[in-house]
Amino acid sequence: MSLHETFGQPLLTFPDAEKSPLSIRAKALVFVDPRSRQLRQELEQLAPRAISVLIRGETGSGKELLARHIHRESDRGGLFVSVNCGAISPTYADAELFGYTAGSYSGSASSRAGWFGSANGGTLYLDEIGDLPLPIQIKLLAALENHEVTRVGAHQPSPVDVRLVAATSIDLAQAVAAGKFHERLYHYLGEGQLELPALRERVGDILSLAEYFLGIYSQRLNLAVPLISEAAQHALEQHSWPGNTRELENVIHFALLVSTGDEILPEHLNLPSQPSALELIDRQVAQVVAQGTQGERTALKALLNRLNQAL
Repeated sequence: MSLHETFGQPLLTFPDAEKSPLSIRAKALVFVDPRSRQLRQELEQLAPRAISVLIRGETGSGKELLARHIHRESDRGGLFVSVNCGAISPTYADAELFGYTAGSYSGSASSRAGWFGSANGGTLYLDEIGDLPLPIQIKLLAALENHEVTRVGAHQPSPVDVRLVAATSIDLAQAVAAGKFHERLYHYLGEGQLELPALRERVGDILSLAEYFLGIYSQRLNLAVPLISEAAQHALEQHSWPGNTRELENVIHFALLVSTGDEILPEHLNLPSQPSALELIDRQVAQVVAQGTQGERTALKALLNRLNQAL
C-alpha cells in the first residue's frame, strides 16, 4: 500500500503488487473532504495503540485500505493477514482460523498455523466479522484475551501475539440485541472504532478519486487522459454511489472507454438520470411525514402553506 499526494491531500492506494488473494472492493481513498480528514486523524491516533479496532462502513467504501494503513502505521513487524469471514467454511472454521495439527483430518499430513497463527506478531483483519459463527466468536474472544490459541487436535495452547482489526457493514449492536453476535466480543471491539462514511457523504473526495482512477486506467490502457467536463463533474457529485468507491472506479473505467473526444461528458458516465429539485423536495417531505416528530410535521405544513400562498 502506498500514500501519495493528490490535490494537496494524501491518497491511499492499493497497488496490484500488494493485492490480497481475496477481492478488494475499493482500491483507493483520498482525504480531501472534511469528514475524510477527520477520519485520517482518528486513524493515525489509533494506529500506534495496542488495541483492537472495529471499522464500520458500507460495502466497497474502503475498509480494508484503512485496516492495512493501521497495520502499516503500527510498530508490528508481522504480516497483515486478511480474511473474509463470509468465505470461511462453517464446517472447518475452527481449523481455518486457529490451525490444526498433523493427522487431525483425513489426509492432513502436516500441521497448519491457521489465519491466527499466520498473523502472529502482525495484524489479523476480519472482514464482515458478523458472519463468524457464534461458537467461533467465543473462541476468538478467548484467543484475544488470553493471547493463545489451541489448534484442532492439539493438547496444549500456543502463545500468539495478534492485533485484531475487524470490519462490518452492519450495525453489530443490533446483531447483539438479536442474539447473533457475541456481546462481550462487541464490547472488546468497542475501545477502538472508526466510522468510514459512504462516498455520498464524502462529496469532497469524489472528483479527486475520479481523477485518480482516470489516470490509472489511461496509463494501463495507453490512452490519452481526457478532462472531466464541468457537467460530468456535477453528475459525479450528485450521484448517490450505492456501490461506493468500487462503483466510481467502474464508472470512470467505462467512461474512458466510450468517450470519443478530449472530454468526458455526462452521457459517458452511464449514470441513472438525476432527480429534479421538485422530486428531491417531494422525497424529503415524504420522509418528514413518515418519520418526523409532530412538531416537524406541523412546521412543514406551515411552510408548505406559505409556499402555496406565494405561488
